[in-house]
Amino acid sequence: MATWEDVDRLGARLPGTELVVKRETRSWGVKGKAYAWERPLRKVDLEALGDAAPEGDVLAVRVPDVGAKDALLADDPGIFFTTPHFDGYPAILVRLGEVDLATLEEALVEGWLCRVPKRVGREFLEQR
Repeated sequence: MATWEDVDRLGARLPGTELVVKRETRSWGVKGKAYAWERPLRKVDLEALGDAAPEGDVLAVRVPDVGAKDALLADDPGIFFTTPHFDGYPAILVRLGEVDLATLEEALVEGWLCRVPKRVGREFLEQR
């Protein structure tokens, strides 16, 4: 079970990550481009999800493309989900209270790699 503190800690390990707080919600990004953000479910999300709507905190994370998103949804629907708002958009929603730290870290790194210059991402992965 992950927490917002885990997201803060793991995000801080990624070079160039900036934490931004707007209207009491946090986002983690690089040079103004978010790769992860708090995403409370809105009324329309709850209506669309019905009984499948998760309780607890939800984290949105950027993914490379919709194909990667579809793969995550198929691989682990107990952790990853989406709403109609995100249809066609390369981001996945994460049930923060259900995700283990290794999976959370992997998702954050993948999101971060979508936002950093390729050279920075390559150097990070080589040192890892």
